[in-house]
Amino acid sequence: MQQSAVPELAHTNTSPIQWVATATAVAGVVALSSLLQPDPATAAQSGPDAKPAQASAAAPDPSAVDFPIECGPVKVLVQKKASGDLDGDGRPETVAVVRCDAGSGTPPNGVYVLTQAKDESEPRVVATLVDPKDRLSVTDFALSDGAVTATLLGYSSSEVPSCCPDVKELVKWQWKNGVFVRSTPSGAQSV
Repeated sequence: MQQSAVPELAHTNTSPIQWVATATAVAGVVALSSLLQPDPATAAQSGPDAKPAQASAAAPDPSAVDFPIECGPVKVLVQKKASGDLDGDGRPETVAVVRCDAGSGTPPNGVYVLTQAKDESEPRVVATLVDPKDRLSVTDFALSDGAVTATLLGYSSSEVPSCCPDVKELVKWQWKNGVFVRSTPSGAQSV
């Protein structure tokens, strides 16, 4: 029989108290590591085109805006809204789809872009993407990657009843050279 080069261990069986001690030590390390976290990472551009970092601002609230839509005795209803930085200035804009809160029928939508500068107390409308006078309804509305997309339902003529739009168009707006440019996304078809 060959002798072991490693001396015999004093004990090779563990007791419940040793498991409790090990679990307590591991829990202590986990708890301590959750308290000692590094500062959050911040990205900064460098170079001649670098812009100063801005604190994140709240998106404009559409409920604080007087929209340029005539509703008579009924209120303006904000049906959909989305926020994001559309013009690349580091501050979010809000795009709101609104209509008159009519009890029946299909009132046309307006789509408006809102902004609010740091020194302004109220948000304001800076662009009209869809004018309610065009008699369009907006569906499938989204804001992604600095672009606003929507499906517009409209009418081929004034003889088509308001209940039954017969034209469908997918559209996209992006901020280019100081204005919102409307285009048709690739693969979109009009009905």
